[in-house]
Amino acid sequence: MEHAFVAAIRAYYSNGVDFIEPLDVSTIFGNGLDNAIEASEKLPEEQRAILVKAGKMQNFFSVLIENNCLQDSGNTKSRTTKNDDFLHGFGISNMRKAVEKYDGQLMTKCENGKFTLKILILIP
Repeated sequence: MEHAFVAAIRAYYSNGVDFIEPLDVSTIFGNGLDNAIEASEKLPEEQRAILVKAGKMQNFFSVLIENNCLQDSGNTKSRTTKNDDFLHGFGISNMRKAVEKYDGQLMTKCENGKFTLKILILIP
């Protein structure tokens, strides 16, 4: 029997970024949320939290996705939770390609039990 996933997800969005193609928006948010949910499923329910912020900041479109995650043990083999190592990283890679299409930057950081994904795209 499968269990429902329970997490607190807060999302914020503002206008002014209609220059990004719908497929790229889907790639960015779909993969970002999928990764955050997958990482959160490894945690006890009370620790599951995902924060999503997106909007215009000065001349940039900014995306922030943060989620709690297991502490990184420093073991390189633990870089993925996927059964097949080959499948690791396609989400971030596809997101990076979508962001770079608009001359943007994608940055990730995992420390102190929190994974942070930041995207900045200059608005034309």
